[in-house]
Amino acid sequence: MNNDQIRIDELTLALNEHNYNYYVLAQPEISDYEFDMMLKELQALEEKHPEWARADSPTKRVGGEISKEFKTVVHKYPMLSLGNTYNEGELRDFDQRIRKLIDVDFDYVCELKYDGLAIGLTYEAGKLVRAVTRGDGVQGDDVTANVKTIKSIPLQLRGEGWPESFEIRGEIIMTRSGFEAFNQNRAESGEQQFANPRNAAAGSIKLQNSAEVAKRPLDCYLYFILGENLPFDSHYENLQIAKKWGFKIPDFMVKAAGMDDVFDFINYWDTARRDLDFDIDGVVIKVNDYKLQQELGFTAKNPRWAISYKFKAERVETTLESISYQVGRTGSVTPVANLTPVLLAGTTVKRASVHNADIMAELDLRLGDTVFVEKGGEIIPKIIGVNLTKRPSDSQPLSFIEKCPECGTTLIRKEGEANHYCPNEYHCPPQIKGRLEHFVGRKMMDINAGEATVAALFDMGLVKDVADFYYLTKDQVMRLEGFKDKSATNLVESIQESKNRPFDKLLFSMGIRYVGETVARKLAQHFRSMDRLMAATETELIEVEDIGESITKSVVAFFEDFSNVLMVDRLKAAGLKMEMETTTEIVDRLNGKSFVVSGKFSIDREKLKELIVMNGGVNVSAISAKTDFVLAGDNMGPAKLVKAEKLGIQIISEEEFRKMIE
Repeated sequence: MNNDQIRIDELTLALNEHNYNYYVLAQPEISDYEFDMMLKELQALEEKHPEWARADSPTKRVGGEISKEFKTVVHKYPMLSLGNTYNEGELRDFDQRIRKLIDVDFDYVCELKYDGLAIGLTYEAGKLVRAVTRGDGVQGDDVTANVKTIKSIPLQLRGEGWPESFEIRGEIIMTRSGFEAFNQNRAESGEQQFANPRNAAAGSIKLQNSAEVAKRPLDCYLYFILGENLPFDSHYENLQIAKKWGFKIPDFMVKAAGMDDVFDFINYWDTARRDLDFDIDGVVIKVNDYKLQQELGFTAKNPRWAISYKFKAERVETTLESISYQVGRTGSVTPVANLTPVLLAGTTVKRASVHNADIMAELDLRLGDTVFVEKGGEIIPKIIGVNLTKRPSDSQPLSFIEKCPECGTTLIRKEGEANHYCPNEYHCPPQIKGRLEHFVGRKMMDINAGEATVAALFDMGLVKDVADFYYLTKDQVMRLEGFKDKSATNLVESIQESKNRPFDKLLFSMGIRYVGETVARKLAQHFRSMDRLMAATETELIEVEDIGESITKSVVAFFEDFSNVLMVDRLKAAGLKMEMETTTEIVDRLNGKSFVVSGKFSIDREKLKELIVMNGGVNVSAISAKTDFVLAGDNMGPAKLVKAEKLGIQIISEEEFRKMIE
């Protein structure tokens, strides 16, 4: 065996072991740096010898597979939901129904009910072959490529004794600490934040790009095994041995001899759940013995041998003192209830979001009302109702405001949307301030200025648009509270250093609605300069790959506003990069010709598109009379082929394309 092949095997086995120690056992044996160095060595060897890369290589955790749509898969074993109960009486009724049907002693297993996304993992010969969401219980989406990026899920099982084929089910979650860091990064990037960890986990697992999924802090707890020839005839014992196979089986589970033990477990976790780093919303109780499970059977929707006990969300009463309205960076106007301070789930709550006008009307909120407040998902306070018995007799219904509370502009509400917006996006103070905060973010221009500093600069009139940053003097900065010689120098130097950020980062930083990091990069690569982008028509913009009508209209509207044109001129005068730099890697072999890439190729389509850009060509999303070439692979859509032929556009193969760039 070749030395490189031996080393690939050694690194793969060692890294998988370290992954298991870190993500499953939470007992790391080497530093992050040592792990990264080993991983880089393995990646280099696999690039040199792809034929020797193992199926269970940890490099496969980084993702990269693109799924335009997820294949629907019928569950071998239907993923039924559990019946819910909320009180002791209903749970004791469940126990009595079981004891009437079976006449032997038995154990229950008590587990936590994780608030995440249900998933079924199928293993064959010890390898993960399929991961399917619950869907409607009968069939779900195949999200295998995305699930393989979750490091606590084994790609290859450890040890021995596992069945040749079986399914293990669990819940994909995002920890609270991971969620907070993830949401903070999205805020810094100007992206919309998720409401809670469950939404973040569910949204992540359905992303089309598995490389993006790999960047998200997902985890998975597994709690149910199905299949033939399982080692034991009981649920708890099979889960314990599954730990030895490499699965992350929760330690938060016990066997219970009767309902007294069950309620001890419930009462403990009703309080202790607040100490966990992930969300749960109850406890699941299952009959342990498989034969008894089969004897008890199923109803049309639920197993008779299992039930979930849902914790009651902590609810308090307090008084609605007023409604204020917040204008976000995008102009969305959110009503906020100002409450008499009250203790809820360990924190003092003074405010609660009412979300939008429809919810305000549905709740029929009135000043002075006594309202019921809960924490949705234990995170976000929300008003869930009004105690009408305590409503003041002279109360009056509230109406949603008609004008922006910040700039006085008449609000709009687009058809099909729940929120009201202030359309004065380039001159409304909170929107300007939000755009300034976005501009300095780490993933944008990376200027060393926090939210408080930006707010102070804006409030003092020193920075009114993003170009003003580049005309600040040290003396002006030192007028800010807390700034002295060194801190002022650091800020001014950080601003000057940001001039070296590439054109696509500048474009992303400018805060054009719907132009995120990926869209900014595509626009920059396509038009190559700010001048060409500013002069582009809607027709020219919509030809750019993945640029839809909303983005097109937003870009055109941004550059039609004269104040934005002046801002760009001042950025240009300050010395910021207004063009994509031509590096030695980019050659103009394709002379700006446009390509539509369609079908399957010997390499990933995204890599082909990169080759087009690196050789001076342009990717476009749809075939039109202006398209120069259609790069056609296997299974190209017949409609595209017909359109290309009808317009007389040259259709080339992958081999012909490679000759063009050689």
